[in-house]
Amino acid sequence: MRRGFNTLAAQAEKVLAEDPFSGHLFVYRGRRGDLLKIIWWDSQGACLFSKRLERGRFVWPSPAHGKMSVTPAQLAMLLEGIDWRMPQRTWRPLKAG
Repeated sequence: MRRGFNTLAAQAEKVLAEDPFSGHLFVYRGRRGDLLKIIWWDSQGACLFSKRLERGRFVWPSPAHGKMSVTPAQLAMLLEGIDWRMPQRTWRPLKAG
C-alpha cells in the first residue's frame, strides 16, 4: 500500500471505470487485510485517508465484477472492523404504534 492519491485515482479510472473526481469514496484494502486507504475528491482537492488495525483484519467483500457499492452504515462498520455482512440487530419492534 505505497500508493498515493494519484496512483489510486488512476486505478479507479482504469480498472473500475469510475471517475475519481465524482465525489465518491474509493476504498482500497492492503494485502494483509489490516490497512485501508480511502480516496475522495471534495471539489476543492484530493483527500487520502488511511487506517491500520492494531489487531484483526478488515472484513472485505468479494465483489462479482471487481467493484461494489456499500451503504454509509456498512462503510462505518467496515471502518470499525465489524463484520458488516451479518450485523447483530439488538431489537426490532413487533408492531407500530
